[in-house]
Amino acid sequence: QVQLVESGGGLVQPGGSLKLSCAASGRTYSTYTMAWFRQAPGKEREFVAAIMWSGGGTYYADSVKGRFTISRDSAKNTVYLQMNSLKPEDTAVYYCAATSRSLSAVVAALPGATSLEVWGQGTLVTVSS
Repeated sequence: QVQLVESGGGLVQPGGSLKLSCAASGRTYSTYTMAWFRQAPGKEREFVAAIMWSGGGTYYADSVKGRFTISRDSAKNTVYLQMNSLKPEDTAVYYCAATSRSLSAVVAALPGATSLEVWGQGTLVTVSS
């Protein structure tokens, strides 16, 4: 089993930047795709971005395209989410998730998250002045 631990959340002003990290441990060799989802208060969980562990192919939600960048450091078993030009509507708990399925399988299942098998505990991002 893979364990995921997110970090890097906090309070940031509109227009600011924040970088989230997701450290994976355990049976990381079984991980094929990792993703970030978020859930704002009173709203359903929504997809943010995903990345293939091998090869680095990526996919983004339209709402974050051009502002957020997902990346991975294979040596550190860590996935990152660089968030720039943050808006109040980006306020949410951000969750890291992993799966042994392909990036295309994850994308095909959107907006659902049933293809993701392991989840972190989440990290809160608040965008406010």
